[in-house]
Amino acid sequence: MKTVLKFTRPYLGLMTIAILLMLSELFVDLYAPVLMKNIIEQGILKNNIGYIQLYLVIMLVISFFAFFAGILNSFISSHVCHMFSYDLRNAIFRKIQGFSLKTLSHFKTSSLITRLTSDIIANEMVLFMSLRIMLKAPLSVIGSMIMSFIVAPDIAVYLVIGTPVLATFLFITARSGMKIFLRIQKRTDHLNRFIQQNLEGVRLIKSTLNGPYETDKFDDVAMPIRKDTVHALRLMESIMPVLLFIMNGSLLMVIWFGSDLINRSGLEVGSLVAVINYALRMQGGFSMFAFIIIAFSRAKASADRISEVLETPVDEVNSIEETTGVPESNTVEFIDVSFKYPTGQDDALQNISFKVNSGDKFVIMGQTGSGKSALLSLIPRMYEATAGQILVNGEDIKDWDLKTLREFIGYVPQKTTLFTGSIIENVRWGDNEAGAEEVFDAAQIAQIHDSIMNFDDDYNTRVGQQGVNLSGGQKQRLAIARALIKKPGILILDDSTSALDINTENRLFDSLKELDMTRIIVTQKIHTAKSADQILLLEAGRIVGLGTHAELLATSQLYRDIAASQEEAHA
Repeated sequence: MKTVLKFTRPYLGLMTIAILLMLSELFVDLYAPVLMKNIIEQGILKNNIGYIQLYLVIMLVISFFAFFAGILNSFISSHVCHMFSYDLRNAIFRKIQGFSLKTLSHFKTSSLITRLTSDIIANEMVLFMSLRIMLKAPLSVIGSMIMSFIVAPDIAVYLVIGTPVLATFLFITARSGMKIFLRIQKRTDHLNRFIQQNLEGVRLIKSTLNGPYETDKFDDVAMPIRKDTVHALRLMESIMPVLLFIMNGSLLMVIWFGSDLINRSGLEVGSLVAVINYALRMQGGFSMFAFIIIAFSRAKASADRISEVLETPVDEVNSIEETTGVPESNTVEFIDVSFKYPTGQDDALQNISFKVNSGDKFVIMGQTGSGKSALLSLIPRMYEATAGQILVNGEDIKDWDLKTLREFIGYVPQKTTLFTGSIIENVRWGDNEAGAEEVFDAAQIAQIHDSIMNFDDDYNTRVGQQGVNLSGGQKQRLAIARALIKKPGILILDDSTSALDINTENRLFDSLKELDMTRIIVTQKIHTAKSADQILLLEAGRIVGLGTHAELLATSQLYRDIAASQEEAHA
């Protein structure tokens, strides 16, 4: 909670003003019964019309003052809360952007989305309530109790009788509510993750007629949330009946014993009316607690989840402060490299050693799960190797400035990711300062230019979410153009031409060959590997072959099997 509260520091001045306005409003609320007492005792009972008129004017003036103080408090509180949530959301988003893939693996995507949205909203609401009623509620209860003792201590004591019981009940309820709401939010993360997976795979679900099955699974995921929510609401709804029972009991005792004191010891009627008013204000203050507890229970759980993100350390991946410059050669070398995923138990790569010469076409092949993508992700330092050394241009990648390293490498991952926007905006993701001609050149090299020009709006054509209005091959070529636009020294393609036909792929690689660029390519296609300067063959995270197409045909049974299976498929 402390981590989240730090974001209120820039607005402490405005918050202080809001609290002072709230206290002014509270002062009027607490002073009003005293004025009513005086009107009754000095005005009505003594038939003093002038006195009544004077105090009515005073009440009218301070009521208007309280009214405007309340409006101004709401305006300032609203402004502070919106700025607080804006700053908090930006801080979380910036923090997430700084996470390595290793750190991100500890958070589910759906969980991060929830923290950026509903968790922040819950804290924003509590901050608003704090400036409006959270402080006002206890002060109203305490102030009413003190004022009632000042006005009529003999009957004020009956207001105190039920307060300890009520306070204990509210504390226990709040503590239980926090645990339930935390459980609800964790289950909501799971529900969001399930919905996200279903929406992404909606075509597969429809094509396999698995809609009813997925609906049943959704019910299984949603039902625990329903039960916990009902439990939480029942717990919170129990506050009002208990509150009303205790406070109404106290009020009845005040009226009963107050009436007796009027008859026996000359207690003023105005004093009894004032204490009754204070009792009602105490009841109103305690009533606010019902809403406060619900909101605070949710916000406390949300704040803990937000703090978890903000307090997670960002991996220190740069070992130098300044870039030493980019050498002209474009070499990559692995020296006895091993790697294990953060959430994995076994090594994904073991004792990998090879060298890619500048300008080479270096192909990596292997069965699914052999470690091809893991190997590629180590070069731009998406993950850190657990052992060994990786050199780019003869320098350990840990000695590179991370920004410079990633600018030097064009990386196209296996899963193509496109963003909602125009085609030209998607290509410029590789270099935001690229001009139109540079975009066109990158698209032509990637063999996507002609396809783009066939669209009605050519480069201004809107790309749907995840490129839903583009074919698989178009999406892959667009992603390659995005990597090419920054003119990298090393281009990494992680099975990024799988959806291309042979002719288009050949034209692509012919165009890439013209560039001063080292190409590291994961592929399953033998015809792509044939023209490679070297082919690395992986199996279960180990190197089982390294050489040219002809050399591997002569030395590797696995490579011969892959080649034979593809020749049979094309026969």
